[in-house]
Amino acid sequence: MRDLPKIELHLHHEGGAPPAFIRGLAKEKGVDLSGIFREDGSYSYRDFWHFLTVYEAATSVLQTPEDYARLTRAVLEESAANGVVYSETFLSPDFCGGGDVGAWREYLHAIRQAADAAERDLGITLRGIVTCIRHFGPERARPIAECAAETAGDWLVGFGMAGDELKGKPSDFLWAFDCAREAGLRITVHAGEWGGAASVRDALDALNPERIGHGVQAIEDLALVDRLAEDGIVLECCPGSNVFLGVFPDWKSHPIERLRERGVKVTVSTDDPPFFGITMTSDYENLARSFGWDEEVFAEVNRTALDAAFCDAATKDKIAKKLGDSAT
Repeated sequence: MRDLPKIELHLHHEGGAPPAFIRGLAKEKGVDLSGIFREDGSYSYRDFWHFLTVYEAATSVLQTPEDYARLTRAVLEESAANGVVYSETFLSPDFCGGGDVGAWREYLHAIRQAADAAERDLGITLRGIVTCIRHFGPERARPIAECAAETAGDWLVGFGMAGDELKGKPSDFLWAFDCAREAGLRITVHAGEWGGAASVRDALDALNPERIGHGVQAIEDLALVDRLAEDGIVLECCPGSNVFLGVFPDWKSHPIERLRERGVKVTVSTDDPPFFGITMTSDYENLARSFGWDEEVFAEVNRTALDAAFCDAATKDKIAKKLGDSAT
């Protein structure tokens, strides 16, 4: 499973930070983050909402473009070690320059340079998706969308929304999404992780995304499931994350296979892997164990992910060759 070529479409950049990397950076900067780690060195939190607090605390030591360049290398080394050949990562100008376009350009340049070096050294390709943060509110999303629009292109390819999906309504963020869409960015929205099937429907109706981040609670409404299938909406499923956080009590309860069987396009990603003690390899192993997925199914899921990727056709052709026999 580790060596099977994989595509990952749902990875939060800071959420991929190994805890040892954050501890080391905190020590360099003289910041005491001891309260966010367990005795074994892993991240410590009580539930999803406390996780958001711990996530933002960990991110607080990422203060310069150079910090983000180092983070990018650390994240891509871990992804490549688990067979990922193409990844799309969520980036937040809120954390990279505070929403200032000039500062954001400096952060983005450093991230791209590190990504280019990792592609040369490790064979993994990265592209970026800017996300506004839902619980920061719709007014805060506007400068974030402007940052995204100003830097849209061959590397920054999408726009989305992450954060607490129980706060506000998708329609509150319409200006930001229209701004990003007009700049040519493709659209994905987190929904259906905590907000139920209704949150998926609201995101579809208000923002017209091509992909939904998570989306798995759509299983509560089979008419909605059929709509996803008929409209070809791709779900960025993160089963290991969902099980770890208690969205579903165990792997057997996760609806990814039921969704796939009903014709929904599903993909597999890790979300914030070191925070949850998971990897793409462990998720693949659990999918094989729980649902009998074999190489043929994983190849189908990776073809779906490649088709749904926001990168350009030339990049897709290059990645298709890396998938090799698993994509044929």
